[in-house]
Amino acid sequence: MATTPKDTAEPSAPLVARHLRVPFILLILCFAAWGMAANLTDILVGVFRGIFDMSNFQASLVQFAYYGAYFLLAVPAAFINARYGFKAGVLVGLGLAAVGGFLFIPASNLLAYEMFLLALFVLAAGLSILETSANPFVIGMGEEASATQRLNLAQSFNPVGANVGVLMGAILILPNLTPEESKTIMGEDELLAATESDLALVLQPYLVIAGILVLIWLLIAFRKMELPSAPAPVDLTSGRGGTLARLWANRHYRYGVVAQFFNVAAQTSTWTFTILYAQDVAGTSPGEAGWWLQASLVLFLISRFVMTYLLGIFRPALLLLIMAVFGVICCLTSIFVLNVVGLIAVVAISASLSLMFPTIYGLSLQGLGPDAKFGSAGLVMAILGGALVPMVHAAVMDAAGSALGYIVPGICLAVVAAYALFALKNTRPAVGAATDQA
Repeated sequence: MATTPKDTAEPSAPLVARHLRVPFILLILCFAAWGMAANLTDILVGVFRGIFDMSNFQASLVQFAYYGAYFLLAVPAAFINARYGFKAGVLVGLGLAAVGGFLFIPASNLLAYEMFLLALFVLAAGLSILETSANPFVIGMGEEASATQRLNLAQSFNPVGANVGVLMGAILILPNLTPEESKTIMGEDELLAATESDLALVLQPYLVIAGILVLIWLLIAFRKMELPSAPAPVDLTSGRGGTLARLWANRHYRYGVVAQFFNVAAQTSTWTFTILYAQDVAGTSPGEAGWWLQASLVLFLISRFVMTYLLGIFRPALLLLIMAVFGVICCLTSIFVLNVVGLIAVVAISASLSLMFPTIYGLSLQGLGPDAKFGSAGLVMAILGGALVPMVHAAVMDAAGSALGYIVPGICLAVVAAYALFALKNTRPAVGAATDQA
């Protein structure tokens, strides 16, 4: 079911419009920056479980705070984009995210888990605005027919940042944490000092991230950008001619939001609990477990570039279906093969995930025209899956063990496979058409 070049982009049309290449590169820096922040957060679940002596469920509130902010700030971001344009949205997002990074300073001083959750919430709020703005910005930087491939290219640099984030965690945090065995023989003052030392380790990489976000903000703020489309008023009424009505009437968009919810849920669950699976099932040390998560993200990075190439040959929905089914198989392997092979299967899920976010995003927004600004908000709000489902995964782990917890991302990936099958069997709305009536 390979497509011809005509199905993906006109031969003469560049993937990125020539006058937007520098802005495209600057946006690539944004994708890398939020990848760094998001995947460093995956490490914090295991870290906080040890520092504050919590259950898996309590520690998973890290992801709830992070992805819950994504859900709450997506619509305000869409209003910023509609009123002031994508560049303004990108700058507001970068600025707010930097503030969140610097909030780790008082959080570390107060030694309060709740303060760390607040800092993560503010950081993620900024990244939500940034992502809601940057994704449709990239989509508009060339021909619509090549939008999915272009977004996959930009998103390929997200795991570059993700690998840097996890590497910082693996080098700066995990090996230097106070061993659990040592805590059992410590007095009260010694435990307090150990907690202060461990939380200071968490502070360091977030200050680095905040500094990087400030630098990117300056580069974009002083760069003149010709936006792909001028800001335009948006009719949000639910009547027949309103934006919300048109979005709801488009089945490909509506089902795409559902698929994105479960895709992000699968991704967050998989990476959040890779370290715990490595320790609890494969019997690795915390330091070794961090490198298994690093391997997951390296595989994710390589796979995303491979998938970007393959999208120039094959239909996006077909590739999405194949990789979703592969991911389900990996999840089942991790449940039933309780050794290093199961851990390898957990790592291999990342190859499946590499294609999904930008491909679902591109398929869902195809043909939306001006409605894409608020359509983008819906797809970012779907990141709420990363806040809710990991708590389900954690609850299953607490009740039945780390291995069985991977039934949760397996079910999520099955939903993505169902969406891919729907996209294959149903005609896409024509480019430029706003609706696809159910």
